[in-house]
Amino acid sequence: MKGVILAAGKGSRLYPVTKVIPKPLLPIANKPTLEYAFDQLKGCGINEVCVVVGENEGVMRDALGDGSQFGLSLSYVRQNDPKGLAHAVGFAKEFVGGDDFVLYLGDAIYDQPLAPFVVQFQNSGAANLNLVKEVEDPRRFGVANVENGRIVKLVEKPAEPESNLAMAGMYVFGPQIWDVLPDLQPSGRGEYEITDAIQMLVDRGEVVVPGVYEGSWFDTGTLDSFLATTQFLTGSGQLVDESAEVDAELVGCVVIGPGVRVRAKRIEDSVILADAVVEVDGEISGSLIAGEVTRSGDLSDVILHGSME
Repeated sequence: MKGVILAAGKGSRLYPVTKVIPKPLLPIANKPTLEYAFDQLKGCGINEVCVVVGENEGVMRDALGDGSQFGLSLSYVRQNDPKGLAHAVGFAKEFVGGDDFVLYLGDAIYDQPLAPFVVQFQNSGAANLNLVKEVEDPRRFGVANVENGRIVKLVEKPAEPESNLAMAGMYVFGPQIWDVLPDLQPSGRGEYEITDAIQMLVDRGEVVVPGVYEGSWFDTGTLDSFLATTQFLTGSGQLVDESAEVDAELVGCVVIGPGVRVRAKRIEDSVILADAVVEVDGEISGSLIAGEVTRSGDLSDVILHGSME
């Protein structure tokens, strides 16, 4: 089985930061967003992954390379003119060949392993498994109607949902998907919808099943969701690297990078406030930090708000 990650979007909802850093590379809890996808796919036993990129191709290739640093073999294909998820999938056909594959949206993060759903797909004999999750307001999502353990209908962002099962950003496909893509027509919003492609599988008599996910699921494409994901991943308070030496008060969600040394004569001499990210090649003492510090050298008796390189 292979993996395909869709990462060609411009990240316009996160402008202006994504004009400099592609959304898939934005760090969440000190880790590039896309690395969470890599970890999930490796957990599914997948080591060959194709990343669908767009105008961010050069930066993505420079940052991710051949994937060896992540324990993967990475390939890239370019979607020059984004026209929907199904349109993007088509660019990976040559890479996938006749294999089954996991399709993963690059801005999705999950707190539970997805490997059981790959096993469910393999045991089901289905042409497609869709990860779905019960949500309070399904109008913002593609919605799956399920009867007798099979998906019988999919609707993209329905005004009046018939189900509370939202499509949750991960799909497993067999090679049957390549038979329907050539016949797919643009939706009312001018995009080739993955929900329409899956509906075609259903209409042609293929078995399509739901994988009901009960853990936490985040779409990091907006600022609010990006911050909420960061807060969730850092737990109830702090994410401190094992190599860091911290003798200070940590308040709220704080990320302390590897090798950071925070010193204080008294515990209250150094305070690191909520949402701070500290990566210093040196020593910190007598300081109040309420932002991001990434510079080298010692810091003492300073008050830092905002960011400092």
